[in-house]
Amino acid sequence: MSAVYLVLLLLPLVSAQTVHWGPCPTPKVQPNFNLPQYLGRWYEIEKLPASFEKGKCIEANYALREDGTIQVLNSQFYKEKVSVAEGTAVVQDPREPARLGVSFSYFSPYSPYLVVSTDYSSLSIVYSCTNVLNIFHVDFAWILSRSRFPPPETVKYAKELLTKEGIDLCRMKPTDQMGCQDKGFSSN
Repeated sequence: MSAVYLVLLLLPLVSAQTVHWGPCPTPKVQPNFNLPQYLGRWYEIEKLPASFEKGKCIEANYALREDGTIQVLNSQFYKEKVSVAEGTAVVQDPREPARLGVSFSYFSPYSPYLVVSTDYSSLSIVYSCTNVLNIFHVDFAWILSRSRFPPPETVKYAKELLTKEGIDLCRMKPTDQMGCQDKGFSSN
């Protein structure tokens, strides 16, 4: 019974996230992942709710650092200003380079960042999940594009692939990418 109380205590902390009973799904990741091709700017098209992403015009920019780690710059327009969060991503196992870890603080462990699928030039499907005591899991999913406005069939394909991999998308929401040029973001 104490596990139930613990879950009830933790739920308010993850209310802006997506929480599910049981362990994380284990989706396949992009075979033969090519990190250099993946680097650069990606626009967030849709996502599962994330407390750290409440704005519009959300984009991520990935760049290789001299030490081999990946600089992650996430930006969004929120409360009338542009905010940027800088993090670090690492390839945790060179045999599966599409399974990365990302952290936005020196004090936090790396969270999973799984590139489920990408064509490098227009679409990336990303998933992250953390098990909590093997009782429930908190997950995130992102549909990213090199364009702010990909064709609807691209988004549909991404959602179908995530669903096929056992990821519940009932809370997935589109990201507002309208008017971003007016906010100082690139026009792509």
